[in-house]
Amino acid sequence: MAHIHGFPPIALASATRLVLGSMPSKRSLQENEYYAHPQNAFWRIMGEIFEFDGSAGYRERCDALMREGIAVWDVLAACTRESSLDSDIVASSIMPNDFKRFFDEHSQISAIYFNGAKSEDVYLKHVLPTLTEAQAAVPRLRLPSTSPAHAQLRFDAKLEAWRAVL
Repeated sequence: MAHIHGFPPIALASATRLVLGSMPSKRSLQENEYYAHPQNAFWRIMGEIFEFDGSAGYRERCDALMREGIAVWDVLAACTRESSLDSDIVASSIMPNDFKRFFDEHSQISAIYFNGAKSEDVYLKHVLPTLTEAQAAVPRLRLPSTSPAHAQLRFDAKLEAWRAVL
């Protein structure tokens, strides 16, 4: 099994909304880009919602999200995992990111959106107890995973759910 490390956040200090995944997929780690798997619907959904080209270059897509006040990060800083599946994450290897510091540096975050169940579960268990009362009070919403592994929900249904980030 591989011990893997995530990426720094895509975020401006003025960000107002935070989208959280669990840990980048193998493809994302190889390409050093969030949501790099071609079947992951994240960039297509964000492009639809915020009216930018979801197939543009990575830097352009990141800039488009930051202009909209969206920050993107993962709950996990590191973990051990064999595949790209969240279910393969070894629980004893979980190392969360430093959210207390993140929220101190991004004090305008007024909503958190989880990209699937694992990111929410890990956040509630490993992050929430470490936060200040004000940081812990930031409203949270779990959205359907944009991963191709979450195939039981059609794109249109995912897109409609993700409109909550507006």
